[in-house]
Amino acid sequence: MKSMDAPALRILVVRLGSMGDVLHALPAVGALTAMLPDAQIGWAIEDRWAALLCSSPGDRSRAGAGKVRPRSPEQPLVDRIHRINTQVWRTRPLARETWQEVRIAFHELRSLHYDVAIDFQGAWKSAAVALASRASVRLGFCAPREPAAGVCYTHRLAGEGTHIIEQNLSLLDGIRKLTGGSAAATCKVASFPPSQLPLDTAGALWAGEELARQKLRPGAFAIVNPGAGWAAKRWPVEYYSEVAAGLAESGIRSLVNFGPGEESLADVVVAGGRGGAVRGQYSLGELIALTRQAGLFIGGDTGPMHLAAALRVPVVAIFGPTDPARNGPYATEAVVLRSPQSVTNHSRRALPDAAMFEIAPARVLSAAHQLLAKTATRFQFR
Repeated sequence: MKSMDAPALRILVVRLGSMGDVLHALPAVGALTAMLPDAQIGWAIEDRWAALLCSSPGDRSRAGAGKVRPRSPEQPLVDRIHRINTQVWRTRPLARETWQEVRIAFHELRSLHYDVAIDFQGAWKSAAVALASRASVRLGFCAPREPAAGVCYTHRLAGEGTHIIEQNLSLLDGIRKLTGGSAAATCKVASFPPSQLPLDTAGALWAGEELARQKLRPGAFAIVNPGAGWAAKRWPVEYYSEVAAGLAESGIRSLVNFGPGEESLADVVVAGGRGGAVRGQYSLGELIALTRQAGLFIGGDTGPMHLAAALRVPVVAIFGPTDPARNGPYATEAVVLRSPQSVTNHSRRALPDAAMFEIAPARVLSAAHQLLAKTATRFQFR
């Protein structure tokens, strides 16, 4: 293994998805770049989440994948981005194009001669990517999410800390020990600088135009996100309507964000928002640009909530079966609401968590006003 000071040290980060999980890995990679400023760092990621690493779509094309690009505000953390589109590949596993893409992707990884691969995901597919890189050192957790992943690692470390961000940071201590360095990795992050997410000048201009079109003032609107990855994490949509209406009474307009298949949820919130809510479906890059402009975020345990937290937007987080101590908003002003009756369960249940019904809209509105007063945002109350 090369020494800590070797400028040619090459490190592969493997965190394919999803949105919130990629965001939870960013602080560790930011700390890694500070600990090893001369190392070359690549990231294997699903293409649909690559906007979290680079703001330029052209640099995420097949022609640009794996090529070195100097770090910049547009791509602040990594030198290379590798597209590993397992989600697409699984839909057509026998297709000739799939096998061709797999061969190209894995050949690209091997040709770069990575010294270390860090699997932050702990799934069999992410561990397989680390193994395919042929890195001599492959780091992962002692108890990966899928036990089969562990056979691909050369070194396993216990994830220290409660929050997943802290656990991800603890993997850096393994690099320090393996490379003989003296730098210490910390299991706590005091803040999450917004600069760790890519900046997009064109996106910022677009966001200003979109806010004007939606009649929203920069820094003075709330993003309301009624959707969730599965039904058990979803707070009742009618409750979101009451929150939007309550915000409107205080002169706060809401932008209702929704993803594919969630149009009906957004329509319900807008219809009950007393004229103070508008809806929008955005690409990831567009959502990043708009979230930078928001004064408040209200929603459940979703990628957009973690994005708001990463950008230090005040968050009212509504939790049900997932544990906010492990994956709640981190390093931002936040109020987390969860019923004592909720039982931690990460299975993707199709039925709502009945305990979430106990979180009344009035509590969410109270938390929103508490955060707005505390953070001195530019809302104008009537």
